[in-house]
Amino acid sequence: MAVLALLWGSGFLWIRIALQHGLTPVQITVLRAALGAAVLLLLARSAGQRLPRGGALWRRLAVAAFFCNALPFLLTAYGERSVGSGLAGVLHATTPLWSLLIGFALGTERARGPLRLVGLLLGFAGVLLILAPWRNGGGIGDGIGGGSGGGISIPGALTLLGAAASYAIAFAYMARAFAGTDTAPLALSAAQLSAAAGLSVIALPTVGPLNPLAGADPLGLAAVTVLGIACTGLTFHLNYRLIATEGPTGAATVGYLLPVVSTALGALFLGEQLTVRAVAGMAVVLAGVFLVKHRPKPAPAPASASAPASAPVPTGPAPAPVLPDLARD
Repeated sequence: MAVLALLWGSGFLWIRIALQHGLTPVQITVLRAALGAAVLLLLARSAGQRLPRGGALWRRLAVAAFFCNALPFLLTAYGERSVGSGLAGVLHATTPLWSLLIGFALGTERARGPLRLVGLLLGFAGVLLILAPWRNGGGIGDGIGGGSGGGISIPGALTLLGAAASYAIAFAYMARAFAGTDTAPLALSAAQLSAAAGLSVIALPTVGPLNPLAGADPLGLAAVTVLGIACTGLTFHLNYRLIATEGPTGAATVGYLLPVVSTALGALFLGEQLTVRAVAGMAVVLAGVFLVKHRPKPAPAPASASAPASAPVPTGPAPAPVLPDLARD
């Protein structure tokens, strides 16, 4: 679990370094998706898993790849041009808040008690506390990290929130689109990330050089290589194994460690500043996320004479599991 949290949380650091050493956001997106897909394709092949077939499934994979990979990868890289890697990790942790809002909008989520609504309000209050738009004329000069000159642009922070919202849209879509799919998860994710690489390549001619390596120095290339191989491809494999050994709850715990890791690494290696207000805001965001994700255990059904408690009767098909978040930083 600690290795997985370190790899995922360090993704924001490697993005920031790649940006500082000659790579554009689109180049980072293409290389990250391509390298991650290569890792997953190798792992799927070694496991004897074949890529999915059929145009309908690949069309659904393309939609998932856009919202779960290509778009948030790109938005994260753009946002980190003016926002520190530590704050980027904190803003990404708001994905469960967006998921709850989307669930309310689609009618798939209920309040289930006041705690989740309190968590939703608390989470976004924490974001406001971190961003403090009332300070410095719309910028943040003393938050978690920053761009050149020590300030953080509100547009950059909003871009990162857009990436978090994109993940939430993807999870809502994937839960329905891939329900009942018999393709092995590793092969399905390899196909999805391959589709994301293809979608990202389309954007290259519109915003920069066709060569995804153009302009990068050795450190920038090393950073994006670690980002793609270790922080994207390898982390999915580790997350898949963690779910198998510890269960979904244990795997979900890693999400609470990501902003802590990203903040610590940003302060340690990039000199990003921490303030009491920023740390307090991060704590409020994580508290809100905890309340949103917290689901009280249902009370056990009383035993009856006609149906023993040890043999519950299923009332319908089991819900399809949401695919693990292979794209998160």
